[in-house]
Amino acid sequence: MSSVDATAAPIDDAALGGSIGAATRGLLNFKQPDGHFVFELEADATIPSEYVLLRHYLGEPVDAALEAKIAVYLRRIQGAHGGWPLVHDGPFDMSASVKAYFALKMIGDSIDAPHMASAREAILARGGAANVNVFTRFLLSFFGVLTWRSVPVLPVEIMLLPMWSPFHLNKISYWARTTMVPLMVLAALKPRARNPRGIGIRELFLQDPATVGTPKRAPHQSPVWFALFSGIDRILRTIEPLFPKRLRARAMKKAIAFVEERLNGEDGLGAIFPPMVNTVMMYDALGFPPEHPPRAVTRRGIDKLLVIGEDEAYCQPCVSPIWDTALACHALLEVGGPDSLVSAGNCLDWLLPKQELDLKGDWAVKRPDVRPGGWAFQYANGHYPDLDDTAVVVMAMDRARRNGRSDKYNEAIARGREWIEGMQSRDGGFAAFDADNLEYYLNNIPFSDHAALLDPPTEDVTARCVSMLAQLGETVDSSPSMAAGVEYLRRTQLKEGSWYGRWGLNYIYGTWSVLCALNAAGLDHQDPAMRKAVDWLVSIQNADGGWGEDAVSYRLDYRGFEGAPTTPSQTAWALLALIAAGEVENPAVARGMKYLIDTQTKKGLWDEQRYTATGFPRVFYLRYHGYSKFFPLWALARYRNLRSTNSKAVGVGM
Repeated sequence: MSSVDATAAPIDDAALGGSIGAATRGLLNFKQPDGHFVFELEADATIPSEYVLLRHYLGEPVDAALEAKIAVYLRRIQGAHGGWPLVHDGPFDMSASVKAYFALKMIGDSIDAPHMASAREAILARGGAANVNVFTRFLLSFFGVLTWRSVPVLPVEIMLLPMWSPFHLNKISYWARTTMVPLMVLAALKPRARNPRGIGIRELFLQDPATVGTPKRAPHQSPVWFALFSGIDRILRTIEPLFPKRLRARAMKKAIAFVEERLNGEDGLGAIFPPMVNTVMMYDALGFPPEHPPRAVTRRGIDKLLVIGEDEAYCQPCVSPIWDTALACHALLEVGGPDSLVSAGNCLDWLLPKQELDLKGDWAVKRPDVRPGGWAFQYANGHYPDLDDTAVVVMAMDRARRNGRSDKYNEAIARGREWIEGMQSRDGGFAAFDADNLEYYLNNIPFSDHAALLDPPTEDVTARCVSMLAQLGETVDSSPSMAAGVEYLRRTQLKEGSWYGRWGLNYIYGTWSVLCALNAAGLDHQDPAMRKAVDWLVSIQNADGGWGEDAVSYRLDYRGFEGAPTTPSQTAWALLALIAAGEVENPAVARGMKYLIDTQTKKGLWDEQRYTATGFPRVFYLRYHGYSKFFPLWALARYRNLRSTNSKAVGVGM
């Protein structure tokens, strides 16, 4: 964290207007022909590596040109430490490094090549590939690198457990649920990769891989709970072979039915890469040929996640069109003017039919009386809409309704609001996909070394839902749901003044989300909660005028803000947060705006290599390529708009 000057030169109106105009044109250049936006969504080395390994697992014909491009990408993102990080310029990660090395070796890179030798040295120096996580252990077991003794027991009979049992599929998150069900079928069948070239990675182990046992307790796991679940795992390992065949057949049938009900066409099971891969492998293990329709459709869907350039290629974990379109729409609505408003209207017209109004997804198990009404994150994912996307879409539609005095979106807004209110958890917060997913003890099972088995309420999603309710006219006095949400946000503020950000990195994102919500909810800008947050944001501003935060801020032993080089998207969040708290004229805001104007490229956009979004804290991070295109524009336009008003108050939810 660097100190900054206490004063800032005023922002020139012409420079501000020019910057907004250039950024608007730059953003609109990415608009799809039908009006929506979708930007690349990049993760770390694991997804493209797993894509390569899937092809060789299945024994598919080698696509040398594609694999060569993926290899270029993997080599480029290799860290100076020799391994592969989870974020740009991040520390070594064992599982990402082992998968990337395995994929490059599978593609044909010599183990004596300097980059491979460097990776191998880094892996061995940190204890070797025996220290990979659970998901990587399953992958290596499929390839015969590890034995099935290295992974937790995952009996498919879990499918038959009643809801009252300590473990049930509906007590874990949607992403865990959709990943685990086809994986349970695979664990029962224990298939072996075809691996035509017979590639292995014995050289990455300091011990005989056959001697590698089950995973050790992860840092987040309670010693007592982990010991209990590990004992259960040992018992299951002993008795699983004795399970009645009829019981197993029944469980397998139920697991396959679960998958087939949710196949979701080329968008895939859960519309995310891991369940889609497991689905294809499941059908292969069951003996279905590549042309079997469910297998073939899902396999095509995986290829649709590829981003192929002239020299490089990688695979996305999923796509983000609803999120990208809704956020770009907000930025365009903030910009205003005929062209921007027309484009915003095109966004909303594209979003309107994407609302799920008929299908009751998995969320309905805990909320059976709530009508559907949400939007998903991807093009199609009817079983798994999410509250964050829904709230953002509803707020954009409401803004357009105000601008145009049109009732075009009334029904969509009403249904979205109804669904969100019905999905509030009993602690007053809102989660991403489910309600009351509060069985925290399950993060102690051996399978959950990633600490992401659950989908509990979070500050950022709760803030978005509170913002939506407030923008639609509710107050803490008129709406029990909103009152409970605001109370949740008050009690989750950290002593330093910030809020945790689950889906964006991290405390800057959470604090932006919550300050927007508290402002919309009508809290006085002098409220102590808002003052503490403002003081915190100003205190962490970088010397260049921007803001940046590192992924290490998700560490379990959080000791305070973890500064990082400035990024445009995190700078925009901090600026939007300060403005929401009534700080339009704060010198820190002027410095931040100057940073954005000064760092804008000739194309009107911003360069951003660092990752600023979160899949799973400490495990999986995301780089939304759209964030640096619409968030800075949004902040600049809001600053311009409020500088010319007397109230200096943000009148919308975000």
